[in-house]
Amino acid sequence: QVQLVESGGGLVQPGGSLRLSCAASGGILMLDYMGWHRQAPGRERELVAKISSGGVTNYADSAKGRFTISRDVAKNTVYLQMNSLKPEDTAVYYCNIGGFGVLGNRFDAWGQGTLVTVSS
Repeated sequence: QVQLVESGGGLVQPGGSLRLSCAASGGILMLDYMGWHRQAPGRERELVAKISSGGVTNYADSAKGRFTISRDVAKNTVYLQMNSLKPEDTAVYYCNIGGFGVLGNRFDAWGQGTLVTVSS
């Protein structure tokens, strides 16, 4: 079963930076899409950024120009570099990775979530 392990969240001051990482493991044959979502208190989960198997990236308007999604295919890892952080970026960030397992099954896995708090 595919498992995702996230890291990199924490407390940062407005204007600061954080880098989130999400590593996938467990019977992976090939990765397809990789992305980051977030959920702030009292709000629905929303897409922040995603990257396709071909390397095409998409960002939420709130993330454009400040966040960068990247991946290391050899390590089955996706990253989210977040710069110029704002208090409204405070949320639990979840990675989401889809692909195919060694048994030919398609999977859609979610990380456990990592808390990002932007506050002075």
